[in-house]
Formats: sequence, C-alpha cells, structure tokens
Amino acid sequence: MTDFDADRETIVRAYLYGFPLVFNLDQVTRYTTTGVGANPAAPFNAFSHARTLAGPADTFVTINNDTLYSMAQIDLSVGPVELSVPDTAGRYYVLQFVDAWTNNFAYVGHRATGTGAGRFLLIPPSWSGDTGDAVVIRFPTTVASIVGRWAVSGDDELPVVHALQDATTLTPQDAEAVPVGLAAPDPSVPESARFLEKLRVWSQQFPPAPRDQPLQDSLAPTGIAATGPSPYASISLSEAARLVGDLDAARETLHTALTHGSSPEANGWKLTFHAFDYNLDYFEVGALDDPEFKMTDPKLRIVERAAAALGGLWGNHPYEAAYIVTYVDDQGEQLTGSRTYTLRLDPPPPVSAFWSLTMYSVPDFYLVENPIGRYSLGDRTPGLVRDEDGALTITISRERPEDDSAAANWLPAPSGDFRPVMRMYEPDPAVLDRRYTVPAITRSKG
Repeated sequence: MTDFDADRETIVRAYLYGFPLVFNLDQVTRYTTTGVGANPAAPFNAFSHARTLAGPADTFVTINNDTLYSMAQIDLSVGPVELSVPDTAGRYYVLQFVDAWTNNFAYVGHRATGTGAGRFLLIPPSWSGDTGDAVVIRFPTTVASIVGRWAVSGDDELPVVHALQDATTLTPQDAEAVPVGLAAPDPSVPESARFLEKLRVWSQQFPPAPRDQPLQDSLAPTGIAATGPSPYASISLSEAARLVGDLDAARETLHTALTHGSSPEANGWKLTFHAFDYNLDYFEVGALDDPEFKMTDPKLRIVERAAAALGGLWGNHPYEAAYIVTYVDDQGEQLTGSRTYTLRLDPPPPVSAFWSLTMYSVPDFYLVENPIGRYSLGDRTPGLVRDEDGALTITISRERPEDDSAAANWLPAPSGDFRPVMRMYEPDPAVLDRRYTVPAITRSKG
C-alpha cells in the first residue's frame, strides 16, 4: 500500500494531532443522529435543548451538572445563519463556539455580550456579503458547535430557563439550502484503521489553521493526505496488526499526557486553567486575543489540545470558566470510594457567577449514580451547613455520613476510583493568578 508507510513514532504524532478533530466530530455525529442523554438528536443548524440537568445517563466526558445544555451543530455549507438570543434578565448563560479542531473562537452571553437580547450572523470562513446590523461571527471551519449553558439553581427555575431556551433560535438565510454535513469515511476500512480514515477524510474537509498545515503535511506517510479511494481499505493483515499496536501506544501516550500533563499543581489539584488555550488564530466576539491565554510551545500545544479533548471536550477558556481537577488525596494516593475524605473551603472560591464541585468516575469521566441523586455541590446547593468560622467542609464518600451536618454537605463517590472537578464560572483574578488556591482533599482517619 503505497500511501501508508509510517513508523510508530509518526502514528503516535498523527494520533495526538488528529484526536481532537476525530473525537470532536464523533460527538457532533452523536448529537445530530442519536442525541446524548437529556439532549435529543437535532439536525444541523437547530438547537437541541436539555430540559433537565445532566445525570449518569448523559454519557459525555466531564459533562457539567450546573447548567441546562442547549447544543447546536452548525453547518455553514448552507451559507450564513442568524442566531437570536433573548433578554435573560441577568441570568448567567454562555453560548460557546467551538470549531471542528476544538478551538474556542467566540462567546455570547453574560460575560461576553451581556444578558440583553441580541442578533448574531454566523458566516462561513470565506463568505462575503451584506451582514446588516447583526454582530458577525466568522467560523474557522464550516462545521462547528455551539455549546450553550444556562444556570439553574433548582427545579423551580426550570420553566423560566425552558422559555429562554425556546427563544434562542437559529435561522439559515437560505431556507431551502441542505447542509452538506460530515464527509463519510469509507465503511470498508477495517476497525484498526478507522481512526486514521476519519482523520484523513475530515482533515481534508476541514483544513487546519495555516500554522498547523506543515505538521499535517509531515504526517503524509500515515496515509491521511491520500485523496480518492481510501488507502486503508486494502490494508494487509500484518499492517492492520501493527496499527493496533501503534494506536495502543498512541492512546497510552495521550492518557499519560492527560494524567501527568504540563498544567501546574497546587495541593494535588491540576490547575488546568490554560488547558484550552491552544487557539492562536481565531478570535471573534467574546474570545480574548490576549497572550495570557495562548500556549506558546508549539509541540506542547498539540499534546495539550489532545489531552483537553479527552479529559474535557468543549471546555471553556479560563476567563469564562476555570477548571481544576485532582486524582489524589493529601497523601498523594488515588482517590477511591473505599475511603472517606473531606474538602474544607475557607473561603469558598471567589467568582462573579458561581462555583461547583462535581464527581466523575475514572476512567470514563462520567457522572456517578448515587442514592440521593447529587452529582455536584456548590454555592447554589440548598441546605449546606457552614462551619462556625464560616468555612464549608464537604464530605466525599461512597456511603452517606452518619453526622447530619456532614450528610448535608455530602458529595457521593463511586465504589471505585474517581476524579472530582472544581468549576469556577467567571473566576476572580485571584483564582487565575493563584492568590486563591483550593486545599487538598484530605483522607479521613480510621
């Protein structure tokens, strides 16, 4: 097979480079065909609104339990699409725009554009024409995602948020145009080469940022530059077997990058504030073109982009929401449901919007089923009990605490390993410059 002659090192590089694109567009496919959990399937250029907060049935990596999701997969092969948003009367929301390569390139909402009503015109990469009086958002790739999040403090607020969701609309200018959608990988390609086939097809349909084109070109020995019939359709048994081993090595490399990456640590928490700062080229409304939020190391940027997709696809820039994660307790050992822990926040995180601590299973990073249906805990959780000095002590365990105060502040854990995530929406500068840090999760004695 003349188009496929890559060694393991090149396969690993191709996997790290292409993982965000492939993983992302696989999720785009889910949202437009089957739906995900509380979000029903919706066609391109239409919103899918979750009417309930996410739970364990929503099998999406590191999904939040703080907001209702409004998801839209946009295909601007139809031409411009108008986005209309209602007045939310101060309620926090964000519409995050993510291109095919997972670059966050625009934001609409509380922080970025305010909470008044607005009109935005979404236009393809090279389109030119009359934009009227709408705010223009130019897409880097013709297919991209809008990830909408609406703050909800309790079930009593659901009707209000449902009305806001319904008032958020997408209207193609050409009502008769049919979206092209995602190019179809060759179905005859064996499973061992399916990843490379998707990368080949989709990297050609959605060219990367110009700065990344030389890297993509250097990966041609993997076959991803081949046009026409797939070079993987006639792969030999020996080549298929070798690919299995090469891609297993690539996945292990990515897992290592995720769990032992370059993000700084404090008290066992990985401060992934800048894990989504790999977009260096596309800055539309709400996205800050600021060196503070740009990765400078070109090789590290590719690895971190892949790790961010695996560990928290569609995460925000830190000025919108700051994330920290931990796998370990105060003794450096893996967090597990066989033990009981506490986290004492004195004071809780300083934010302009809100904060939460959410429980996730390992290695899937899904929400965890539990007897009280509590998947996260934060400043909007009713009934929390403060310590006498005003601090908040959270108990993390598999079994319900016997003490009533501890039970009020209980974040249930799975029976096996877990990874909590702290989210701080619109964080205070003290969070990002590390003047404020979250303490270690402490293992209880006994």
